[in-house]
Amino acid sequence: MIQNIVKQLDPLPSKSKLVIFGGGFSGQRIASVGRHFGANVLCSRRKKNSKGADFIFDSNIKVSNEVFEGATHVLSCIPPLLSGEDPVLKQLKTQLLNSKKLRWVGYLSTTGVYGDTQGKWVSEDSSPNPQQERSIRRFSCEKQWLETKLPVQILRLPGIYGPGRSAFESLISGTVKMVDKPGQVFSRVHVDDIAGAVLFLINLFSQGKDPKVINVADNLPTSNLEVIAFAAKLAKKPLPSKIPFEIAKKSMSPMALSFWEENRKVDNKLLCKKLGYSLIYPDYKAGLKNCFSKLK
Repeated sequence: MIQNIVKQLDPLPSKSKLVIFGGGFSGQRIASVGRHFGANVLCSRRKKNSKGADFIFDSNIKVSNEVFEGATHVLSCIPPLLSGEDPVLKQLKTQLLNSKKLRWVGYLSTTGVYGDTQGKWVSEDSSPNPQQERSIRRFSCEKQWLETKLPVQILRLPGIYGPGRSAFESLISGTVKMVDKPGQVFSRVHVDDIAGAVLFLINLFSQGKDPKVINVADNLPTSNLEVIAFAAKLAKKPLPSKIPFEIAKKSMSPMALSFWEENRKVDNKLLCKKLGYSLIYPDYKAGLKNCFSKLK
């Protein structure tokens, strides 16, 4: 619930205007929380009739000056172009650099930039070593944003889940697969904690606490099997048989296979211990209970 986010955060600075590029799952949630705090929030979509489309943006569309007028905070949730260019900077770098009131710029990246660590922990001090093409492009965009010298923060996210996008959907539809790869773990974050972290970091940034890169993840990296088993217990659904990874990978899409080829645990101590953000859903069990409560 938005109230769970709001009650633990300070209000945004007065007369804040937040412009969000990319109104998908995370972008829309962040926009909702920002509006709850009283900020003027504009959120882009690629098509005019899309839900939550305050303005239209893609890599070929110019944005009117009215969108940026008075903007104090900008957040990009849009993935890179295949060329490795950042679509927002490609079209709007000059407008961003000329924006007089801009206090903070956020870029949602991926913990995939750390590459495969064979299950070892990664923190913001770990050297990026992206191996997947999409992660290489993300790291390129991180560097492009930082090179602008704007007041930028890079938020690196692991697997994102929340109501309507969790283990329950495949479990209830009967399409879930119990892929068994011993030692494999994934880090995750609930979409509410992405929204909470964004608003939390905006406030800290105004106080001079401004690390350039922050991991936004929960406290408990774990296997997909454990997550599915807990979801099944909540939903009182039977579990299918386990499938060894070596068999399951033969029918995986290239995208799915790429996730299983990397194994790492994401450290969130900078966000939660040093900066003081309190996770709303500190692990998958708390997060899945929230998701289950929203099932229709």
